[in-house]
Amino acid sequence: MSKAVGDPERAVNGLLSVAQLLEEPRLARLYTFVLRQEEVTIDDIVDELEIPRTTAYSDAGSLVELEVLTRDEDQKTHTYSAVPITLSTNLGGDEYTITPTLIEAFGRSSRDQDLNLLIERDGLGKLAAALTYAIPYANGNMSERVAARELDLQHAFAIAVLQALRDVVLDMESVDPYFDEIRDANENPTIEG
Repeated sequence: MSKAVGDPERAVNGLLSVAQLLEEPRLARLYTFVLRQEEVTIDDIVDELEIPRTTAYSDAGSLVELEVLTRDEDQKTHTYSAVPITLSTNLGGDEYTITPTLIEAFGRSSRDQDLNLLIERDGLGKLAAALTYAIPYANGNMSERVAARELDLQHAFAIAVLQALRDVVLDMESVDPYFDEIRDANENPTIEG
């Protein structure tokens, strides 16, 4: 009997973990906070994210179960670390990679009304598409006007979304180990103009 290449159980569990992070902004926010800090305690989470202690314990426990956080129990005060995750999908030859940067953008939607409205009106896919324009915009490789036009949103709203995502890009570029795998609209446009 031959052994299957790769680990399908781990792959599917990883897919489900990413899906869970992209359903719950609070979990997404906690995950990327831990990723940026490298190692945190429950007290750090409570203080920085301003959430109740019971919520911090519950959410951290959920993320440990999803295997996107690890808990070091060797010390009296447990510490948590994030496992950098990535998920690539290929639909009809069109590949897109979900990285912690998209998870961070989704996590911010609960505290940023422009990102929240974008997701409510146009869905998570539009957030991912907007991120592909926010990267060259944040790096000075695409003008705000061009990026806003390509997003096919009302102009002022598109600019507000780009500015919110610019902050995400600048915060995550040095933290997300898979940042270079995110599609850049200058290299491969995602929206027909």
